[in-house]
This record gives sequence, structure tokens and C-alpha cells, in this order.
Amino acid sequence: MRFKDVFSIMGPSMIGPSSSHTAGAARLGLAARQTLGGQPDEADVIFSGSFAETYMGHGTDLAAAAGLLGCAPDDVRIRDAIALAEAAGMELRFGTELRLGGHPNTVRFALRKGDRTASLIGCSIGGGNVEIVNVDGFDIKFLADCPTLLIDHRDMAGTLAAMTVIVGRAGLNIRAMEVDRQSRSGRALTVMEMDQAVSDEVMRELGALEQVDRVRLVDLNGEERA
Repeated sequence: MRFKDVFSIMGPSMIGPSSSHTAGAARLGLAARQTLGGQPDEADVIFSGSFAETYMGHGTDLAAAAGLLGCAPDDVRIRDAIALAEAAGMELRFGTELRLGGHPNTVRFALRKGDRTASLIGCSIGGGNVEIVNVDGFDIKFLADCPTLLIDHRDMAGTLAAMTVIVGRAGLNIRAMEVDRQSRSGRALTVMEMDQAVSDEVMRELGALEQVDRVRLVDLNGEERA
């Protein structure tokens, strides 16, 4: 196995006990929060595989709740995250499910904030690293280790070209891109993993495209933006 850097071997700065079961879960909760666009009023957090078997003993529930509150994996508030979430008015529900195949450390979030909803399925893949495998029912994959645009749009000719023109004009480089759609000419989700930080202006320009319904940013190392 080849490691990218020393942190891939040592693990992240975190509140323990496990980089996979706590640090990774906190990052997944934070990614779900950013997918929703803020702190949820209600959150269903459903664990499967190894997460389902050990989540209480390893603090995975605390870590996921902390991520939904906007906490990083090394935030000491992780220890009291469930109580803090309840004090903040968040209704948390934890559960388990059997998922055939896929990574053993998997969690599914179903979130609501007012009339806005979001869902996310992600895996903790080791060393505090995560992989998102589904957003709002769309089968996409990204690692959430760089600024990542989630662009909800209609499946229309020229849409991807228009998006990439805006991104390129801003001097941004797309590291990876994935698209999934419900049907031909139906709803679609495009995911762009970027090499550079994404400005509010780029997000506004993308959101102003006729065929685009919403633009979100998952940036676990940057400032949170709705």
C-alpha cells in the first residue's frame, strides 16, 4: 500500500479512540451538514456493517453528531456532542441496517432543515479518510479531501460545457468530475472535485445558469457556506 503523506500512516489529529470509527465519522457528519447547507433540525443517522456493531463503544454516534454540529475530528466537544445537539434543538435518531456489499464502515444520513432535505451515504475508509458514495439518491463518488462542488441541474445539452467554462474562466482546475442522472432530460447531479478553493462568485455564476437548480460546496477544511 502506498501512502500519500505521513498523516496517512500516523492518522489525523482527533478525539479518539479510532480514526475510522470516530475521526472518519465526524468528517462524514460534517460532509452531510454541508450537503444540507447548515445544521439540521432533524437527523436520522443509520449505521451498517462494523459501524452498526460497535458504534456506541467507539463513540461513532458522538462523532457523527459532532460533525452535524460543524465540529472537526479534533474538537473536544465530540465527547458531549449528542447532548449539545439536543440542546441546540436538533432531533437525533440513530439506527442500524443491513447493507449487502460495500464498505463495512458505512453510515447513511437523512437530514431536514425547515423545508430543505438532504441525504448522504458515506464510508470511513481508514486513517480518518472518507468516501462519499451517494448524495440525494444519486450514485456518485468523491473523497471530500478537497473543495467539491455539488451542482443540481436538469439534464440538458450544453450544461456541462457551460459549467466548465465558468470554472475555467476563474482559473480553477477540476481534479475529477462525475455525473449521475435520474433519467434522460431529468434531474442530474454533477460533482466537481477542485484543486483550488472555490469563491462565492463562482458559485453564484454556476447557480445563475438556466438549467442549474442549486449549487453546494463540501469543503471539510474551509469555511462553511450554505
